[in-house]
Amino acid sequence: MAKATKKTAAKPAARKNSAELFDRNTQSFIYNNQVNATQRMLDFDYASGRETPSVAAIVNPTGGDSFSKFFFGRREILIPMYKTIDKAAKMHPNVDVMINFASFRSAAPSTEEALDIPQIRTVIIIAEGVPERRMKLVTAKAKSLGKMIIGPATVGGIKAGCFKIGNTGGTIDNIVDSKLHRPGSVGFVSKSGGLSNEAYNIIARNTDGLYEGIAIGGDMYPGSSLLDHLLRYERIPEIKMLVCLGEVGGSGEYDIVDALKTGKITKPLVMWVTGTCSKAFKTEVQFGHAGAKAGSEAETADAKNAALKKAGAIVPQSYDDYDQKIKATYQELVRKKIIKPKPEPPAPKVPMDYAKAVKEGVIRKPANFISTISDDRGEELMYGKMPISECFNKDIGIGGVLSILWFKRQFPKYATKFIEMTIMVTADHGPAVSGAHNTIVTARAGKDLISSIVSGMLTIGPRFGGAVDGAAQMFSDAYDRGLTPQQFVDEKKKQGVNIQGIGHLIKSIHNPDMRVTVIKNYVKKNFKATPLLDYALEVEKVTTSKRDNLILNVDGCIGICFADMLRNEMPKKEADEYIKMGALNGLFVLGRTIGMMGHYLDQKRLKQPLYRHPWDDIAYMIE
Repeated sequence: MAKATKKTAAKPAARKNSAELFDRNTQSFIYNNQVNATQRMLDFDYASGRETPSVAAIVNPTGGDSFSKFFFGRREILIPMYKTIDKAAKMHPNVDVMINFASFRSAAPSTEEALDIPQIRTVIIIAEGVPERRMKLVTAKAKSLGKMIIGPATVGGIKAGCFKIGNTGGTIDNIVDSKLHRPGSVGFVSKSGGLSNEAYNIIARNTDGLYEGIAIGGDMYPGSSLLDHLLRYERIPEIKMLVCLGEVGGSGEYDIVDALKTGKITKPLVMWVTGTCSKAFKTEVQFGHAGAKAGSEAETADAKNAALKKAGAIVPQSYDDYDQKIKATYQELVRKKIIKPKPEPPAPKVPMDYAKAVKEGVIRKPANFISTISDDRGEELMYGKMPISECFNKDIGIGGVLSILWFKRQFPKYATKFIEMTIMVTADHGPAVSGAHNTIVTARAGKDLISSIVSGMLTIGPRFGGAVDGAAQMFSDAYDRGLTPQQFVDEKKKQGVNIQGIGHLIKSIHNPDMRVTVIKNYVKKNFKATPLLDYALEVEKVTTSKRDNLILNVDGCIGICFADMLRNEMPKKEADEYIKMGALNGLFVLGRTIGMMGHYLDQKRLKQPLYRHPWDDIAYMIE
């Protein structure tokens, strides 16, 4: 990850021509965190072949100093964020442009703050509806300091191949289609941002393209006028012709008339004032902009167009032949060799954002993770193919939910009830077993719920809980190989291996474990077939003949019966695969978590500290 390059000059580099507001090295501050606008500016930079991003930093007055991640071509960069304009200016002394995305309430004071910083020469105000009196004061301040304001109520502007303001020109595709990634010979200015984007496209189709375009904004009192920018263009040698769009209302277009008459504007000017349709209405019409409203005959579009034509501007009959006038003017300049068309450079290719590419269906990417048991993308969470509401309507219970999420099918009622029985009987074996003991110790040490339960869960293994899986695997293997119960017992004795699921410390054939009795009775009554349980009971006869406590214990009974159930409800190969994956031990984990949760809460209620003198319970044996 690279940080955006920042210059180390003490002040912005002086431009060769003071009429130029931007060049290929211009960097700016974005006031307020505008992610999309910033990324569009960076994409334009990359398409234009700039070496450094045009955004040096973001001023985020509601945040703190940090960094924000963006793309510069294929490379990701970090652009710094600051809380104040002053700090941003101190950290980036080369920056002389601020693009102000503040709200209409704070646009004026934040602009004034920027104007007070000597290095800031140009401020673009995007917000519309800035209080008119406040805007007049801001404009007067800027003029007294020799600085430029574009806006308010503007989309901004663009210097082709050099610098783009915010969202001007739209997406990168539109930028390339309108040939804004490289300079042409036309200087354009308008009030409307929307019409300026359309004009850029017209200019691209009928000339060698735009050199610079500015939308001054549609409010009554913009910080700079149409004439201000036309006079700048007049002093820029690379601009050979001028194109302008005015609108009904105000008197700014008459300033252009005067400039034409006095010779301040000498380059050919194609201009049209929009709003000629207002005469078709019987009453006064307010168009979209605050200033687009004729207060007198002189402010109408027809009067302005007539005055411009008389002063020497090239004025079309209507907007419909605006493009033809632009084209004819350009061709005449080419004929006179004032403009020498250049070969069109190859269009740049800016990488498409991943999200956009996916949305448009132009790429496909394999998922990092796959889930086949649930889906939360729709209106309702799905367990398998069953909506969550249907789980309750059909009353499938926790056993039904577990069968869907674990085994990807809904088991019949007898099987889901058996699952719930196994969870009930494995919930707790008393406080002495390792899982409960560790949970108790951790809770008494003052640890939280998760830490306490995890400490207990980590003891689940071959000597605590593992017999569920072990018994299912061991008895299934012996049964499938056709061993008799005696052969099975003899084989394990010869191998020196204990039979998983056989044996109990205190229970015996004469003092049976009631949990085993309940499970056996239920399974015998409700299961479709019980070959593995029948086999295990025959093995039990062999083992108890040697010692009466070598009985089928609860872990073994659960594992063997669960294996029977799985083989009843799915192909044997699939059932064996679930057993090998540890699904049955998951039953023990699920049930035992319930018990460990109880032990945790019990200890927290008792509020007993961990015993202070553990050596009282330890036998010290030193050799």
